[in-house]
Amino acid sequence: MMEHLGWVSLIPPILAIVAALITKNVIISLFLGTFSGVLILASGMPLSATKTIIGDYLFVQLTDSYNAGVLVLLVFIGGFVALMEKSGGAAAFADKVLRFLNTKAKTQLAAWFGGIIIFFSDLGTPLLVGPIFEKIFDKAKISREKLAWIIDSTASPVAVLIPFIGWGVYIMGLIKKEFDSLKITETDWDAFIQAIPFQFYPILAVLMVPLVAITKLEFGPMSKAEQRVQQTGALFWPSSKPMRKPDNMAELQNTKSKASLIWVPLLVLLVTLFGMLIPLGFPFKKIDGSAFRVALTTAYLFAALVLIAMMVIYKVKKFGEVFDIYLSGMQRMMTVATILVLAWSLGTVMKNLGTAAYVVELMDGNIPGYLIPAILFVSGACMSFATGTSWGTFAIMMPLAIPMAVHLDASIYVCIGVVLSGGIFGDHCSPISDTTILSSTGAGTDHIDHVKTQIPYALLNGFSALAAFLIAGATSSVLSLGAAIMIMVVTVIILSKRKKSGYIEVQS
Repeated sequence: MMEHLGWVSLIPPILAIVAALITKNVIISLFLGTFSGVLILASGMPLSATKTIIGDYLFVQLTDSYNAGVLVLLVFIGGFVALMEKSGGAAAFADKVLRFLNTKAKTQLAAWFGGIIIFFSDLGTPLLVGPIFEKIFDKAKISREKLAWIIDSTASPVAVLIPFIGWGVYIMGLIKKEFDSLKITETDWDAFIQAIPFQFYPILAVLMVPLVAITKLEFGPMSKAEQRVQQTGALFWPSSKPMRKPDNMAELQNTKSKASLIWVPLLVLLVTLFGMLIPLGFPFKKIDGSAFRVALTTAYLFAALVLIAMMVIYKVKKFGEVFDIYLSGMQRMMTVATILVLAWSLGTVMKNLGTAAYVVELMDGNIPGYLIPAILFVSGACMSFATGTSWGTFAIMMPLAIPMAVHLDASIYVCIGVVLSGGIFGDHCSPISDTTILSSTGAGTDHIDHVKTQIPYALLNGFSALAAFLIAGATSSVLSLGAAIMIMVVTVIILSKRKKSGYIEVQS
């Protein structure tokens, strides 16, 4: 029997969740959760707990060689992302394809594809793709709400599927910490890759966009928004209050740039990464985690150097301005680094308290193993919806999900996919999520209008994912992804037919 401190061990994660609900701040909530756990371990002595959390948790996490490598990698990713966002390459790339957008379906698919190729930044997607396609959607008589939904569906749902960007590095850091604790020898990279087919919600969110665009199937408030634009040409409802654009949007749209500034650096990144990994046996042999992080850091550095040179050569900006952008992007990652260090610390505190052991003991023999993924999915979704943060949800749920999978004989890959799916689902529905707010801003639409039109689509995908997780819990088969997609497609068709009588179909 695993050791634990009983119900007291639940205090840190519960306090972290409650603090997130109250403060809407991930850093504060993770710190309070961590401190409460250390306070319990220090027998309620605040001074001793403070010294312990700094010396035995924060310092230890920072000086760990693996953790240090991850943090350095995040800094290089931040600099590269900032350059990509400011280069104007995305706008130039969009200009190249505008002449092909002669139907509504092509216009929506172009925005969808644009969101996918900006995979390196979930927060950059709305602010880059939104302003580029805003006027195009207006001209094609497609609602701003539809644009907001498309860019929201290609922001975090795409980012969470990519292992070699900030999201993947963060998630693999959480996985590695649990694997080390449980003495699992599999690499965090392999586990992340194996879990991708079980990220049902993000995959469904991405796939639903072309489904709706090509088949012209609409339902819920989105159909009313499309009807409004078609019948009256009105971009907004009379009561709508469109989100104000950030000041830098005009700058991004007016930057004279080249389409090559978007694809050449990404090509350099991928060629460098795989050029360094293939001689080591990738993808057929197990690659040491340190070697992978060195390769990835080198790839981001080379890609950034190429992009800096191109921006100067094409006179997009002066060298001093470009270098300042690079440094500011690096500095921006300090928040992410802080969240990750606190997440590692909270996970260690929960391990020392035996939180996962206590939860396992409560569930063992009382709940069938095949229900574990569904329970984790609903729990993660509720947490993410209430707090507006998927990253905070990952930090709290991963230290619970992986030990539960091991000790209750459930699939680790399914449970990792469940945590990521639940976090994205709740975040996608939440009106206080940063990506939801930025999607409204990028599309220039009313925030509440965006939330209302997106939620039915999100709920459909959420219920489809939940059904598939019940199947995956029983079978651990990747075929359950096919079931999730089938449920989504069939439900969309049924719902759209029921709405047909009150809906003017958008012709392409």
